Amino acid sequence: MSDVTVTLDDEHVATVEIHRPPANYFDAALIRELGDAYEALDADSGARAIVLCSEGKHFCAGANFGAASSPADEPRALYREALRLFAAATPVVAAVQGAAVGGGLGLALSADFRVASPGSRFSANFARLGFHHGFALGVTLPALAGQQTALDLLLTGRRVAGEEARSLRLCDRLVDDAEIRTEAHALAAELAQSAPLAVRSIRATLRTGLLERVEAALEREAFEQDRLRATADFREGVTASLERRAPRFHGS
Repeated sequence: MSDVTVTLDDEHVATVEIHRPPANYFDAALIRELGDAYEALDADSGARAIVLCSEGKHFCAGANFGAASSPADEPRALYREALRLFAAATPVVAAVQGAAVGGGLGLALSADFRVASPGSRFSANFARLGFHHGFALGVTLPALAGQQTALDLLLTGRRVAGEEARSLRLCDRLVDDAEIRTEAHALAAELAQSAPLAVRSIRATLRTGLLERVEAALEREAFEQDRLRATADFREGVTASLERRAPRFHGS
């Protein structure tokens, strides 16, 4: 069975939903399915906006480092698929319930807009795992929140709740938990009311050079993730996370 479903309604809004509850961890196969969905919708004249959402408690908790095989083991394969999301022509609104953590934050920021609630949590927790950030967060996070805030979030790995996320421009609309998907659909429907050719043209102009910057960032991120994955600090970071304790890093 597919972990991604696609539906298209009469308002020209497509809903692309991830089905890996409750945490919706990703791997290269899941991101490939999302890329396939986006490309198919780009070619469908009836689709003018996309709502990206997830079944379950969390939008996406990133990579499952407790699994036998983690996306951390295959960054280049993962990021080849991730690049396809940034290449898509149809605007995307992400409905972010619960946590968007690590690569899950990267997935959320790959969208054009984000709808969240005060209870939503955003975290670039890579440094707390002894790891380098990924999913082009080196491009998307500074663009949204500014260089200094990006530095803060990437180096501390701290969690940001919905209210602060809104102030930092990590999300665009803040509503109650039960209204996240409804509000995301409403925003997508608003986008779909504009002339579709004009929307794609304007979006492409505003994103001039983005794909090239993302591709370069993904290559750099994959290299650094490969390098740091071999360190004792990374092993300690993952172990501490699984054991729910503070990590004890030694710089080795």
